[in-house]
Amino acid sequence: MASTNPPGFYQRLQQLPLAAQQAFMAALCERLLPNYALYEQTTGHGDGHTLRAVLNLVWERLSVPGASIDFARQAEKLAECEPPEGDESFGARRALDAVVSISALLDTLQGESPEAVLDVSRTSRAGVRAFIELTEGEEDANALALLIRDHPLTEDENNFQDAVLEEVSQPLTKDTLKDIRQLGRNGGVSNLGLSLDDA
Repeated sequence: MASTNPPGFYQRLQQLPLAAQQAFMAALCERLLPNYALYEQTTGHGDGHTLRAVLNLVWERLSVPGASIDFARQAEKLAECEPPEGDESFGARRALDAVVSISALLDTLQGESPEAVLDVSRTSRAGVRAFIELTEGEEDANALALLIRDHPLTEDENNFQDAVLEEVSQPLTKDTLKDIRQLGRNGGVSNLGLSLDDA
């Protein structure tokens, strides 16, 4: 049962070549996008088109390493997509997770950012934890910890990240990248088990 052992998992992540780490992050970002889309749809704030476009450019660079893309400019565009500062709602925080994760991914395309892959992995896991806390409303900390550990969404998140890690550990061809992207899209369902159909 290696999937319950994040230290080994994180070690493997950090040992991946940079392109594999970027593919891992891109897949996780794909799965965070529906949360952003739901936030945008329910509040009218946000710009999901820009997030989608930036992520598409990342996949393009992964498929065609020589592709000339101004990622500094993309990072500026992305910063404008953050939810309004005063919005502390759960939806805004999960929308911000998507923006911050794509930002971390862009950092790796512009220079050294050794922690980025761990940050994106943890951000996705933390969003799941926060969602379970919000929906289950368990007051007792120990009971909540057990609930989170055994929750189907936690299991789904762990299995998903394990599956992506396995995929990106293979040589990255155009075909494997397509498969990884498809895996990340997860049928339009986010890490919280939500899709636009739920709005």
